[in-house]
Amino acid sequence: MLHLRLHVPEDRSRDAVRLLSGDSAVTHLAVYPGAARQPHGDVIECDVAREGASLVIESLRDLGIEHDGAIVASTPDLVLSDSAVAAEEAAPGLPGDAVVWEQVEARTSEEVSLTITFLVYLSVATMLAAVGVLLDSPILIVGAMVVGPEFGPLAAICVAIVQKRWDVMRRSLKALLVGFPVAMLVTVAFTWGLELLGLADASMLTADRPLTSFIWRPDALSFVIAFLAGIAGMLSLTTTKSGALVGVLISVTTVPAAANAAAAVALGVWAEASGSVAQLALNLSAIVVAGILTLYTQRWWWTRREMRQTRDRGAMGVAEAARRSARRED
Repeated sequence: MLHLRLHVPEDRSRDAVRLLSGDSAVTHLAVYPGAARQPHGDVIECDVAREGASLVIESLRDLGIEHDGAIVASTPDLVLSDSAVAAEEAAPGLPGDAVVWEQVEARTSEEVSLTITFLVYLSVATMLAAVGVLLDSPILIVGAMVVGPEFGPLAAICVAIVQKRWDVMRRSLKALLVGFPVAMLVTVAFTWGLELLGLADASMLTADRPLTSFIWRPDALSFVIAFLAGIAGMLSLTTTKSGALVGVLISVTTVPAAANAAAAVALGVWAEASGSVAQLALNLSAIVVAGILTLYTQRWWWTRREMRQTRDRGAMGVAEAARRSARRED
């Protein structure tokens, strides 16, 4: 279920209540006339089944509530209610497959800004991965993958392309195109520092590294893995399966490839540097392509479902009008 709290101007409150009360996916509807003070208006609360939430929110936005009031959505941790169960059963589809597009946009938009925090996380992750490739340690590589924040902007690019949000697209590209070079330059300096301290040298990269050599040797399977991870990552964002997202972060060598390239440049191992850059570009492009295709598929599926739901509502409305007319005639 999704909980909605609305601040609605008084002149649109009746329309909003009529819309919500006529939707079988909505339950626990409560209206507080004049309760809103800033901006002034009525407060309306309700719970809506996730399968029907996007259509309900879209209809509320058509009333212009977001401009003169507010639409606030949250996910309750626990809902014990027979009417909530009935609302979920009335909405077509399953909660686990539902996509609330406004929630997806909000979730990805929050992670696209080029902030100091983003740069620090990406730089720390890249330095951790650099130590991992120097020591041939998959544990450090996995740790760096989890720390890396790069999937947020990648997912935002996919959403921006599908939803035509070009402002989000620009901010996401800026975060990636500035973030990775900065993190790699920091890692180059970090590797030089390790070399000066006698903790690293070129032989650590040129030696046999059976556990991490895949990072700088891109092949067809590299694209396949990144493509599948892009599908899983986008599904985890659209269906709130955060556990799956952690698996995605661990499965794609974006940060480790950048780290291997930086360490190789610092130590003069140019073959590994070029291979790592190719691996990085391959993985980033595969994730974006997979994410875009996943979103388009989901949007096509849910558009068909919403059209069918709207058509069914229209048919129910016609039937109800016919019944009322028959009762008046009697």
